[in-house]
Amino acid sequence: MASQTPKTFDPEREISERIIAALEAGTPPWRKPWTGQGGGTAFPLRATGEAYRGINVLMLWLEASEKAYASPYWMTYRQAQELGGQVRKGERSALVVKYGVVEREREEAAEGHEAKAERRPYLKAYHVFNADQVDGLPERFTRKAEPAMDLGTRPDEALDTYFGRLGAAIETSPDPRAYYHPARDVIHMPPISTFHTTQGYYETLGHEAVHWTGGTARLDRLTRCKDRQAYAFEELVAEIGQCLLFATLGLTPSIDQSAAYVEGWLKALAEDKKAIFRAASEAQKAVDLITERCGSAVEQHQEVAA
Repeated sequence: MASQTPKTFDPEREISERIIAALEAGTPPWRKPWTGQGGGTAFPLRATGEAYRGINVLMLWLEASEKAYASPYWMTYRQAQELGGQVRKGERSALVVKYGVVEREREEAAEGHEAKAERRPYLKAYHVFNADQVDGLPERFTRKAEPAMDLGTRPDEALDTYFGRLGAAIETSPDPRAYYHPARDVIHMPPISTFHTTQGYYETLGHEAVHWTGGTARLDRLTRCKDRQAYAFEELVAEIGQCLLFATLGLTPSIDQSAAYVEGWLKALAEDKKAIFRAASEAQKAVDLITERCGSAVEQHQEVAA
């Protein structure tokens, strides 16, 4: 039996899959309008204190969120040793990349012309560890995990009543994640008091409610989520749906945040030029189901005025 050829390491593919996989664990850490998390919220820094940029920021946010790292500092194995530290046995590194351009002289030049330097972009992948994975570092590299804070954010009685008519099971716990759990058919939310704004709470709830409409007992949309691309598409549906829902209620959605969020998932679906149109269509179906159960914007206004 012929042996299989090992898959070539592709940093760009690894990064894309890692980011899209964040959808399976709930709201990605770079879009979290509430407080309290083991890690992921601090802007990632190199051992020198220099901030990471671009895709590396998202990658290290994801890693810190998943592993509950509180320190913002990241370093290579050698850098940790140079700082007097030692990476603990069994710790796994995180992938980061460096983009650059290298100049090379062309081997041949056109007749009568000198050879010119050719600029070629390159991508180099390397591995780093968080300071929380290293023993013996100076104290400046350590941080305490961000606790959930009671910010005093209060619920909106009318919106609570509105979403209460949805018929979804909505549970609240100190777990600092917002997500819809298909197997349990439950929406999980952190306490509203830990959110920075009341609107942030209901936008997050609206996002998860759109996911809820895709359950098998309703629009049966989530059964199509068989691969990474399908997860990205579903996230587009949820974000567009949340904006449509708020507009339906006569409220102003945070378009600036949603636009940036949607743009990221459109890049993940770059080969599918019609993805945004199909996502908008599915989002409208979800919003139609929500308003069918919860009422129209007119009923909502009457409730607020009562």
